[in-house]
Amino acid sequence: MNQTDLIRTALLSGRELTPLDALNEFGCFRLAARIKDLRAEGLDIETVSETRNGKKFARYRVAQPVLPGFELAI
Repeated sequence: MNQTDLIRTALLSGRELTPLDALNEFGCFRLAARIKDLRAEGLDIETVSETRNGKKFARYRVAQPVLPGFELAI
């Protein structure tokens, strides 16, 4: 699986991802670029802007995650 596939699977399972999560878990330095690719494929991804300790960052999630037990048609 490539980074885009790993990120898609994580988001569709209901997880929310930050750039730091993507770096630590998938070795992805450019999460925003992968999110753009997934949006181009038709995935409905929401962006939540957050500020913590004076630093701004994005948190990404799928608008309607796939429920456990349902097949993913990728």
